[in-house]
Amino acid sequence: MGAVEKKNEKLVRDFFKTLSAGNLEKLRPLFHEKATWKVMATGIPGEGERKGRDNIIDNFLAPVRGMFVPGDPKVHIDKIICQGPLVAVEGRGLGKFKDGRPYSNRYAYVLELKDGKVYNFREYMDSYYVSQLGVSPDRT
Repeated sequence: MGAVEKKNEKLVRDFFKTLSAGNLEKLRPLFHEKATWKVMATGIPGEGERKGRDNIIDNFLAPVRGMFVPGDPKVHIDKIICQGPLVAVEGRGLGKFKDGRPYSNRYAYVLELKDGKVYNFREYMDSYYVSQLGVSPDRT
């Protein structure tokens, strides 16, 4: 693995560690100002694309994380592949909703990095699992 890939792997691992801790203000500077986050599923709460770092943090991640006990869900990285500015991650999201129900989902993420920050973020998940939970950021 080259120096660029090592640097990018560290950035992505730090990104998911910070996200898992739930401190969105510490996560904010890890996003490029013009970042995008796209949930690559349809028919579930949260589907679609968000543009702009502050919009992603304030109008997407904050409400979603607000459905869970503080500090959840945690992202556990199982595999990571880096090639230049692209990083692919296979992992699991584990945690507990505020109502006590457990959460355990499988994910794949593709991140494009730019200027040492997350620029494009694509999230793939078990959308059937999410649809069966019957939750959304405004109804947990």
